[in-house]
Amino acid sequence: MFVRARLLQHGWDADLHIERSAALPQPEAGQVRVRVGACGVAYRDVIDRSGRVAFMRVPITMGHEAAGVVEALGEGVTQWQVGDTVATMHRDFCGACRFCDAGETSLCQDAFHVFGLLADGGFASHLVAPENALYRVPQAMPVAHAAVLLSAWGTAWRGLHKFGPIGPGHRVVVTGANGGVGSAAVQLATRLGAEVVGVVRDEKHADFVSSQGAFRVATCSDGRYELGAWQADLALDCVGAATFASSMRALRLGGGLVAIGNIQDAKVPLSIGRVIVGGLKIAGSTGATRSDMASLLDHHGQRPLNFPIAATYPLTAADQAMRKVRAGGNEGRVVLDCHAA
Repeated sequence: MFVRARLLQHGWDADLHIERSAALPQPEAGQVRVRVGACGVAYRDVIDRSGRVAFMRVPITMGHEAAGVVEALGEGVTQWQVGDTVATMHRDFCGACRFCDAGETSLCQDAFHVFGLLADGGFASHLVAPENALYRVPQAMPVAHAAVLLSAWGTAWRGLHKFGPIGPGHRVVVTGANGGVGSAAVQLATRLGAEVVGVVRDEKHADFVSSQGAFRVATCSDGRYELGAWQADLALDCVGAATFASSMRALRLGGGLVAIGNIQDAKVPLSIGRVIVGGLKIAGSTGATRSDMASLLDHHGQRPLNFPIAATYPLTAADQAMRKVRAGGNEGRVVLDCHAA
């Protein structure tokens, strides 16, 4: 049985539509079919559903962070075999453009299979994907952990390394520190040896963020926060407009801000003088690459990570899961069990 949760129109007035079919999707040349075990529900899914991405195709099966087992191969597939355990990248890559040549496959200009935006994603019992749109995960890893590994942990890992290695003696501030990417960033930065401050909207999350490794937790109900004399080498802003200015002020000379979250559809003020005088760096961080994930998995193998799961829902409750993510205030990730009754 093929089951999927479909977005028929942008917005929140109607629930996701659950479709069932006896016919499974068939992979074309260069594609594989994956039996999905689990799929994460990220805030990017909320942004997509809200209609903030102009090129999004609807109707569509949502979800861009799925994991499962390869069960069918299209003609010409060479990277995978039936039975391989895999998870989705955010998108595929061509392997031939200048970005791919430089190893920056998440910036590929010539491949457009983007899960949940331009191609059907992981809110389904099965998905079909180009072979380049997947990466290998350990067979022994729980499927819920494998599902959120790239979007939460890979995003945090890539952001932490955006301006070079992070280690002992470095200071890192993370906003939205109780969320999926934020809590992953706190845990990873701490394990790399950095001193970490986590910023949350509600003090009820302080104990959770501390348990992930933060030596201090700051609360900012309106997005504005102050850290006093403590200044960061790196700010990972997982919120966006509300916290951006405070994150810039929190940087020491030569520090850098990596923009990861964009919860509000709003522009941010920027003091160019402060950027110039302070020698500050600002960068966006798009999806992790296979190389990023290989290094992250190597780190996990040496020192296993803790994967906080805020809630698990059956696939047929995908709409409820999305509304929980939209409401915010979760500790860790929300996950769909794509083969639960």
